[in-house]
Amino acid sequence: MEGIIEIEGMEFFAYHGCYEAERVVGNKFLAHVSLVADCDKASVSDDIRDALNYLSAYEIVAREMKIPSRLLEHVARRILDALHDAFPELLRATVKISKLNPPLGGKIAASSVTLSK
Repeated sequence: MEGIIEIEGMEFFAYHGCYEAERVVGNKFLAHVSLVADCDKASVSDDIRDALNYLSAYEIVAREMKIPSRLLEHVARRILDALHDAFPELLRATVKISKLNPPLGGKIAASSVTLSK
């Protein structure tokens, strides 16, 4: 049975950005992951050992968010690769990274990148 596991609204303070000042001062980011996995065994057993562990997925995202990058695309790709490496049952994943209040010269709530693998 295919299922979708989503971890939404993960908030991080990180140092991603094209401009030197962004990598020094930092900014707030939101991350959202959508994980498509075989959930058949877990849905029957009710045992975390049979499930894609949400805590482990969060820890992967948090670890990758700590590594400064110039581009959000780079951060999202690293997260996708790490999730696929950690969870063999993962069929497909989507990662959205949003930079809150990006320094683009106007009032902008967020700029985001979404990648899937």
